[in-house]
Amino acid sequence: MKEIEFKVKVPEEVEAKTEGKIELDLEFLAGAVVKLLKRDISERYKETGEITDEDCEFCEKIDWHPVDELPLKEEFVKKIKEIEKGPHIEMTLGELDKLLGLK
Repeated sequence: MKEIEFKVKVPEEVEAKTEGKIELDLEFLAGAVVKLLKRDISERYKETGEITDEDCEFCEKIDWHPVDELPLKEEFVKKIKEIEKGPHIEMTLGELDKLLGLK
């Protein structure tokens, strides 16, 4: 992992307590930034139902979409429950792959 340095102005009382050395956990900061961006995108998506190109690019990079945060639609839940009650056939993953034409 590459180390980087940058300068920030720190209040004197903080500097006194830390003896002038402050370490930043960049992984923690990056995670916090991602959470904030996701919240912002999600709120704007709920309001407008749209997503900007810039937001879309960010979402693709982290393999996420604001619709992931929305509750399931009741009609979808009902459909899944109906399917669950229907007939089922036990099969192995290999048989399922064959049925779906994956192998």
